Amino acid sequence: MDADLSAAMQCGYYDRGVCRSCTLMGTPYNAQLERKMAHAQDLLAAWPEAVWLPPMASRPDSFRNKAKMVAGGTPDAPTLGILDTTQHGVDLTGCGILAPGLRAAFEPIKAFISRARITPYDIPSRRGELKYVLLTESADGELMLRFVLRSTEALGRMQKHLPGLLSDLPQAAVVTANILPEHKAVLEGNEEISLSGGESLSMRLGDRVLHLRPASFFQTNTEIAKGLYLQAQEWVDEVGAQSIWDLYCGVGGFALHVAAPGRRVHGVELSEPAVESARLSAADAGLTDVTFAAGDATALVAGEAPDTIIVNPPRRGLGDRLCDTLETSGSQTIIYSSCNAVTLARDIAAMPAYEPKFIRLFDMFPQTDHYEVMVLLTRRSSAH
Repeated sequence: MDADLSAAMQCGYYDRGVCRSCTLMGTPYNAQLERKMAHAQDLLAAWPEAVWLPPMASRPDSFRNKAKMVAGGTPDAPTLGILDTTQHGVDLTGCGILAPGLRAAFEPIKAFISRARITPYDIPSRRGELKYVLLTESADGELMLRFVLRSTEALGRMQKHLPGLLSDLPQAAVVTANILPEHKAVLEGNEEISLSGGESLSMRLGDRVLHLRPASFFQTNTEIAKGLYLQAQEWVDEVGAQSIWDLYCGVGGFALHVAAPGRRVHGVELSEPAVESARLSAADAGLTDVTFAAGDATALVAGEAPDTIIVNPPRRGLGDRLCDTLETSGSQTIIYSSCNAVTLARDIAAMPAYEPKFIRLFDMFPQTDHYEVMVLLTRRSSAH
C-alpha cells in the first residue's frame, strides 16, 4: 500500500455539505486507525490477557469495490448517488472512496439510461422506473451491473440499446435487471432478469476465486476481505482444525480459504443465491470436502459439533440462542469476525466457556467509524 497514512483525504462533496456519509472525512488516516483501535480495545477490555495483533490498514481512498447508487434526475440528465432532504437525486459519481473502475463506468451507464429512455423513479410522486444502479467490480476489473426497476416497462428499450452499453463498457461481465415493484426502502426485489453475460462475477483472491451471483453479499473492500480470510486460514492451521462450521458464510469466503486436504468444512447461510455462489466456487476449485446449506445459523443445534466454528454475523451479532448453542457445543475453537464490536463484546461475555486469545482489527471502512474485528476464541480447559 503506497498511500500516505498521515494524510487526510479531501472530498468536495463533503466540503460542500452535499454528502456526509464519510463521517471521518478530513481526519488523517493514521488518526482514524488509532481512534478505531482505542474504541475496540475499550469495548473488549474485559479480556486483558488477549493479544492484540497489529491492525490491518486499508488504503484510505478508492477502496470500495461496490457502489449502490440511487437514481434521480431525468432520462436526459440522470443522477446516480443519493437523495437530498426533498427526496431528489444528488449525483455522486466522482466519489473518491469508490474504486476508479467504478467511477469510470458511470458516464457510459448514464448515456445508456438516456438512450434507453429509462425514467428515474421519483419518490414523492411514486412515478418512474429506475430506482437504483448497483455496480460491483472484481479484483480483475470486471463489472457486475444491476438496474433495479419498478417494472419491466423499460426492458425492451434496454435490450435494444444494450449493444451500445457493452461497446462503451466492455468490462461489464454480468448485466441484469432487478424488479422491485413495491414502494418501500429496500435495495432490490426478488426477480432478477439476465440481460447480458454470465450468472456470476468472478472475484479472484489469491489462489481462490469466489463466484458472486447478483443478490449475494461480498465485503466492500477486496484487499481487507482477503486479509480477513488469510488470517482465519492462519488461525485454523495453527489449531490444527479437522472439521469446521462456517456460520453466516455468505458466498463462502472463509470456508473456501480454510479448506485443506482431509479437513471437512460446512457453511450455512440464509441467502440461497449466496449458497449457490459458494457451491459453484467450491466445485470450480475442486474442493470435495466443502459443503454449503441454505438455512438459519441461529437455528443450529450443537449435535456433533466440529472442533472449530467460524462466525461472521450481521451487526446485530449472534444473539442469545446461538451463543447458548456455541457455549455448549464442545468445540475447541471459535473464530468470530464482527462488524460491530459492541455486539461482539456482548456475545463473548455470553460464552464464558471461551476466552479470547488473539484479536485483530481490519479497517474495512476507512473515512467512517466502522471497522471489522476478528477474535480467536479458545475453550477454557475447565469448560465441559
